[in-house]
Amino acid sequence: MVQTTQPGLDRFERARVDKFEARRAELADATLATLGELGYARTSLREIAQKTEFSHGVLHYYFRDKIELITYCVRRYKAHCVTRYDEIVAEAGDPEVFASRFADALVVTMSEDTAMHRLWYDLRCQAMFDKALLPTVSDLDRQLEEMIWRVVSRYADLAATTPAVSSAAAYSVFDGLFENCLMRHSAGDSTAADRLRTEAGWLLARLMA
Repeated sequence: MVQTTQPGLDRFERARVDKFEARRAELADATLATLGELGYARTSLREIAQKTEFSHGVLHYYFRDKIELITYCVRRYKAHCVTRYDEIVAEAGDPEVFASRFADALVVTMSEDTAMHRLWYDLRCQAMFDKALLPTVSDLDRQLEEMIWRVVSRYADLAATTPAVSSAAAYSVFDGLFENCLMRHSAGDSTAADRLRTEAGWLLARLMA
């Protein structure tokens, strides 16, 4: 006997899964502002429900706990983040212009996405105490390191030189600068953006052989 229902069932199952994932994405995007405002330690599904239009029951149906929701949200945001500079890398021609565009892009994301960057650094610190967070944080850290290395390598190509540091060292330097400026910006320091713009461009040149 030839079965004719299985393909239909497969399509139905795929549609159900796609719908579920689409709903999770919708909920995650709608709660990003609240997560960025509260941070990891102060966030619970109930707290998020109180600050959004979604009930605690709805959130709990799609996410079993706050760790799953927060890591899902951060992954969605960082998926965009890790390709943020790819267009600059692809269109680069002059090393000084490239460095300037990269520095400007850093300032834009610090200013426009402050809450999400704060949540990321909060989550990364918490991962040292909560092992459930480590796989997500480690994976995202690796992707961010690769992102910075693409920038550093492209600048080296344009400047006809080679990087003088490893990808881990380059990431650590830029990440440290960005986090420091983010903290200053969050505290109301009006010079933080200019400092990030100036020192990011300066660092690119100093990381070369």
